Amino acid sequence: MIRACVVVGYILFLSACSLKKTDSKPNFIIIFTDDQGYQDLGCFGSPDIRTPNIDRMASEGMKFTSFYAQTVCGPSRAALMTGSYPMRNARNDNGEAPHPKLSLSEVTIAEVLKPVGYATGMIGKWDLAGHNPEKFNPDLLPAHQGFDDSFLTPTSNDSRVHLIRNKELVALNTDMSTLTRRYTDEAIDFIDKHQEQPFFLYLAHTMPHTKLAVSDEFKGKSAGGFYGDVIEEIDFNVGRLLDKVKELGLDENTYVIFTSDNGPWWIKGDHAGHAAPLRGAKTSAWEGGFRVPFIIRAPGNVPAGTTSDQVTATIDLLPTIAEIAGAKLPSDRVIDGLDISDIMHGNTKTLDRPYFYYAHQELRAVRKGKWKLHLPHHPSSGLINYTKWPVHIAPEDRVLFTKHVLYDLENDIGETTDVSAQNPEIVEELNQLLDWAKKDIGDYEKRGENARPLGNEPYFTPNDLIPSK
Repeated sequence: MIRACVVVGYILFLSACSLKKTDSKPNFIIIFTDDQGYQDLGCFGSPDIRTPNIDRMASEGMKFTSFYAQTVCGPSRAALMTGSYPMRNARNDNGEAPHPKLSLSEVTIAEVLKPVGYATGMIGKWDLAGHNPEKFNPDLLPAHQGFDDSFLTPTSNDSRVHLIRNKELVALNTDMSTLTRRYTDEAIDFIDKHQEQPFFLYLAHTMPHTKLAVSDEFKGKSAGGFYGDVIEEIDFNVGRLLDKVKELGLDENTYVIFTSDNGPWWIKGDHAGHAAPLRGAKTSAWEGGFRVPFIIRAPGNVPAGTTSDQVTATIDLLPTIAEIAGAKLPSDRVIDGLDISDIMHGNTKTLDRPYFYYAHQELRAVRKGKWKLHLPHHPSSGLINYTKWPVHIAPEDRVLFTKHVLYDLENDIGETTDVSAQNPEIVEELNQLLDWAKKDIGDYEKRGENARPLGNEPYFTPNDLIPSK
């Protein structure tokens, strides 16, 4: 009898442990690659790059095929962290540089989640404190933006990478071929450390931004060449992360997201990555610059093997994660993103929303439903798009529009045929949306009515953020 009671008690203990794992607030992991094109995954049509672990994420979760980031690294990270278009963000600089120094008055995903008990970690490329590896603002690093733990490089790997843990420099001129594994090792350590509490982990890989680098284990192994080697190493390490989540019994209580910050670089006649069937690449306002692969996996919450073509974006992640976590959004500012948790959870919902394409500070286009309208360029012709970084846009895509140009993305995903003459009412409707964005968000040298200010701003304190449920 005593023995039976002990056995029953042990079973109840195990059940209680299991409930602790699954009934607590969910964990969130965002894996954010750098300059990975729309086609650079097996599940998004790559003919020669093998990504079995990310493909498994898609087969066990949901794939989004009309998901948008920004067209350049820094603005993309600002949009992800704040749920707002980068032109709307407060900046700790004069606003002219394409890469923002994000003001501390902005509220990040980490700052939204901390008041409801989340441990927060940031690993990888930050790029919101300045774009020079030696001349960034240390007061704008993740440690000041709501992250408990961080292991990062301040900016891109254009020439070199220095690594910082929280606020301390730990490595100069790091061997870039070690970064993908090293970041993943740090991510696994973070998960181990915080497995008993809800956590938010933002893992922003340096690769496949050039300079490309890969470890010896993956060098020369991909049919997709050196670039394929880099992607396949990322995929392998995504698998390591998923295995760790499963090993710790967190699989059914963790949302794992995989996406990219923008489209691939076009460099001197060749693509570092691939955006087919989309037109264009990074820095442009074509689909290939903005539309990126997106996969979310959460067993038991996100239906397996599903696809959504709803117009969604990185700006939607902050309000969506807040809703799922029971956290409160700041009420003193405009958040452009939408809560898309219903879509992620498989509930039927059609978004009737516009999405605006900003190339740096210049408003270039809007999409609503299947329609995308490009604006004429400013009179001085491509002030930002083509004179600043012309090497990153293929000659055939350096088109300077002199009038509004309309594309039907449902039937012409490659943006080849202007149908504005046949659809004047659509042009008028979308142009009204563009006029609204110019006034509310801003355009070129004019900040919008609801844009946050430039210049030094006070530190944000999250005391006013309380759980919404």
